[in-house]
Amino acid sequence: MKLKVGLAQITPKLGDVEANLAHHLEIIEEAAGQGVELLVFPELSLTGYRLRDLAFTVAIQPTPTDPVFGRLLQASRDMDIVVGFVEADARQKFYITSAYLSRGETVHLHRKVYLPTYGMFDEGRYFAWGDAARAFDTRFGRVGLLICEDFWHVSAPYLLWLDGADILILTSASPGRGLDSEQRIGSAKWVDHINQAYASVFTNFVLHANRTGFEDGVTFWGGATVYNPDGNLIAHGPYYEEALVIAQLDLNQIRRARIRLPLLRDERVGLTTREMERILQSGNGGR
Repeated sequence: MKLKVGLAQITPKLGDVEANLAHHLEIIEEAAGQGVELLVFPELSLTGYRLRDLAFTVAIQPTPTDPVFGRLLQASRDMDIVVGFVEADARQKFYITSAYLSRGETVHLHRKVYLPTYGMFDEGRYFAWGDAARAFDTRFGRVGLLICEDFWHVSAPYLLWLDGADILILTSASPGRGLDSEQRIGSAKWVDHINQAYASVFTNFVLHANRTGFEDGVTFWGGATVYNPDGNLIAHGPYYEEALVIAQLDLNQIRRARIRLPLLRDERVGLTTREMERILQSGNGGR
């Protein structure tokens, strides 16, 4: 019931999939040397973030025959890996995708559900929307995987919690924006608030891997974190620099936290469903 996780806050090279793959394999080897059993890379770790029209040239299909994805599947034989990339489906629709790989197989693909189109963000112009938020089984238990903006919408982690996820994994390419009165990065502070809140309310482990580096006028802050089911911070990566952040999870803590705070047991899903149906019928439910 112990799990050693690694969060790889790296700086991808924009549009250079081969160089980024080589860097992934280096980090995987480093993590293996430290006994990591689950290694999480950030959003779009194979491509970089500010892709624009490059998105269509760096896209891959997540199959064993793909020369890039196949190498990562091989690397996952002894370590579970979460990796981010641009996915092209059979009809040439393009998605921001994260894959959970284990024992040489693809366990789960998550296509980013919420594509921000405000401020500096223009993802909806280049990518298709994912349409599912589902937990999945791994050799370490049931897991939920979300990408950046997904976590800002409480419905997504809430669905994963109800679907049985005990570990929530968030991958992101979050830029540094704003400073508070204590000179802390504003965007980092808000992400940490959300991660801690979800860990506390859902009594889950929350793992967050964010990228680093400077790209097309934007700085990414890193700062990977792990929160336990009591909402306590147990690992925190440095800001603005690459790092492999390692934490040891005691999975028994999930059971202890849920005995102490039985929110999952007492959740009234039927009530939520009825009220959501009413809101949708009233026309106030958004998309």
